Amino acid sequence: MDTLNLFTNTMSNLAASGGGASNITHIVTVLLIQIGVILIAAKLAGFVASKYLKIPSVLAEIGVGILIGPFALGAFPLPFFGPLFPLPNILEAGALPVSNELFSVAQIGSIILLFAVGLETDFKTFLKYSGPATVVALGGVIFPFFLGAYSSVLLGIAGPAGIWSLEALFMGSILTATSVGITARVLADIGKLTSSEGTTIIAAAVIDDILGILILSIIVGISISGKVDMWSVGAIGAKAIIFWVALTGIGLLTSKYIEKFLNKLGSVEANIPIVLGLALLCSGLAEMFGLAFIIGAFSAGLAFSTTQIKEKLEHSIEPIKNFLVPVFFVVMGMLVDVSSIHTALVAGLLISVVAILTKVLGSGLPALAFKFNLLQSTRIGIGMMPRGEVALIIAGIGLSQGIINQSVFTISIIMTIITTILAPLLLVPLFARDKN
Repeated sequence: MDTLNLFTNTMSNLAASGGGASNITHIVTVLLIQIGVILIAAKLAGFVASKYLKIPSVLAEIGVGILIGPFALGAFPLPFFGPLFPLPNILEAGALPVSNELFSVAQIGSIILLFAVGLETDFKTFLKYSGPATVVALGGVIFPFFLGAYSSVLLGIAGPAGIWSLEALFMGSILTATSVGITARVLADIGKLTSSEGTTIIAAAVIDDILGILILSIIVGISISGKVDMWSVGAIGAKAIIFWVALTGIGLLTSKYIEKFLNKLGSVEANIPIVLGLALLCSGLAEMFGLAFIIGAFSAGLAFSTTQIKEKLEHSIEPIKNFLVPVFFVVMGMLVDVSSIHTALVAGLLISVVAILTKVLGSGLPALAFKFNLLQSTRIGIGMMPRGEVALIIAGIGLSQGIINQSVFTISIIMTIITTILAPLLLVPLFARDKN
């Protein structure tokens, strides 16, 4: 055991030394082993979930992430290696419980997923349902935001200013989140991604993300300055919306020319690095202009969805999806500290009920006004329900900025877990009721 401790301490000191070829080699070695374990565990868990438990594999991937993550089995030392997924020596507020390298790989997986979602979207159908999607998104933001803020007052977790306190406003902003990645994965698995409900959900989730990011920017700005600067808020909102419209428009206008260029270079399969390179570029630009990078990836995929090489691109990126997307969902599971849940369980369950009802009703009821029937509207409401990685990111920002404390953060985690798990479990049987 002393030898193991000596080896582990040596590796930790080496990683903290900050440079050198040996340090880089060690980081890459650990990352390779971690990704290897993640892929094997995700595949086996997904197989058991889909074949025997009859539940979406994405749930198994999140679950296995919780199981092997740094707050569970991943913290136990292995012979001659140490903990497979060690927590940082000092886990500061808002800090990631996984390495920056592993988290970065996971984020690339989310980019690939949203690029594929955009690619598989029928653009004409997307335009057709953009009106309903906008109203669905607005309902899915307004209801959760205000009722979430008010619920935090009733539960006694808001500040002295009540519903206008930073704690209450931030709880409301967390409830506005929608994890487009999780819903998109479930819809793709059951072949309903391009259905009228599926298209509406994806379009609404993208708009929801834009509105949620704007709300988050406002609250962080208030926490820093102590006041609301409407000019700054307006500038942030205008910049984000103009960039998204411009990025999508430029992509749609140039996609045909890019397609001709790729055909001249050779086969689509050989030029997939250029296509994915453009997706990564759009993602990075979106982040620079105040939007989530997944929105840039979706816009890039949407542009290529109008080309004749769409199906070849879908086929070519399938192996890449199978490699990177499970990493993303497993790592999302690893961010969950199960041991801290019991301390805020009651408040977390109550906030979860509010989170479920406000999304289902806030997004589902507006859908009824656009000639969706009750079953279809329910599907849309449930599809907008999972908070997933978006809520985790928002909660992490709030904790790191000192806007919320650990208790509110834990409540947010409980809500995220419940809504993320329930949505796929409810969506599959809801779509199974209508085979058309």
